Amino acid sequence: MRTLNYLGFLVVLISITAFSPNPIKGYGIGDMATDFSLKNVDGKMVSLSNYEDAKGFLVIFTCNTCPYAQAYEDRIIALDTKYKSLGVPVIAINPNNPKAKPGDGFEEMKTRAKQKGFTFPYLLDDGQKVYPQYGATRTPHVFLLEKKESGNVVRYIGAIDDNYQDASQVEEKYVEQAVDAMLAGEEIKVETTRAIGCSIKV
Repeated sequence: MRTLNYLGFLVVLISITAFSPNPIKGYGIGDMATDFSLKNVDGKMVSLSNYEDAKGFLVIFTCNTCPYAQAYEDRIIALDTKYKSLGVPVIAINPNNPKAKPGDGFEEMKTRAKQKGFTFPYLLDDGQKVYPQYGATRTPHVFLLEKKESGNVVRYIGAIDDNYQDASQVEEKYVEQAVDAMLAGEEIKVETTRAIGCSIKV
């Protein structure tokens, strides 16, 4: 009887996994990231292809409401300020379903971007089609892309640094180390870390 129950459980589990509407697999290091076209808080559509002179991108999945995302907002602005002029701009994407999290609706995004003085595009993943492609699971979740002739290659995936609570106590600046190495043509020593943040709301 226990064997039958266990087999029945496995069948249900496999069925749920196989027919999940948004299975999260996403990109790995070295994969080619497809482009997207998403609406920015200024109402314009933004794609990676808009940035003809870029050397890469910091695609960061973030949102209005998550305390972790809020804790990193100033650091995300600092990343954009530091690297945009070097050809690696921040592209922020809100992956949350506003019906599940009303504070992450488009109007609220516009308000937040203005309040915080975002220096980068803040895009809505309308229909939640982009974040599953990337494999983002948290806010914030960072994907460093290197722009090559063949496309945008994933070079780093994970957290911004090792201390979301206190920027002054950060010991490992994962994203900065990755971008600096990429721009210098050097090996990225830490290519993946565990993203720390709120789960994406579907």
